[in-house]
Amino acid sequence: QVQLVESGGGLVQAGGSLRLSCAASGNIFSINAMGWYRQAPGKQRELVATITSGSSTYYADSVKGRFTISRDNTKNTVNLEMNSLKAEDTADYYCSVRVKSGKYSYAIDYWGQGTQVTVSS
Repeated sequence: QVQLVESGGGLVQAGGSLRLSCAASGNIFSINAMGWYRQAPGKQRELVATITSGSSTYYADSVKGRFTISRDNTKNTVNLEMNSLKAEDTADYYCSVRVKSGKYSYAIDYWGQGTQVTVSS
């Protein structure tokens, strides 16, 4: 089993910054992709950013140039640096990691419990 613990959410004024972190622990052989998703009230969960094991990144158009995803493979962590925050960034943010628990195991997606980000305008 794998556990994900997120931190760093909170309340910030528009134009401000926040840094989200997510640490994975448990039965981990290797971690493939890591990512952040968000879900605003009344809306579907959407992809924010992903980073592969080779550190290739992808960003949703809505956050390009403002958010930066990074990972520390030695600590099994993924971070999301959020700058120039807007009211429309308000949502619950979830980290997701794709984990193999053994050399010949299938990769499984795990999700964090979510951390709330509120941007006041």
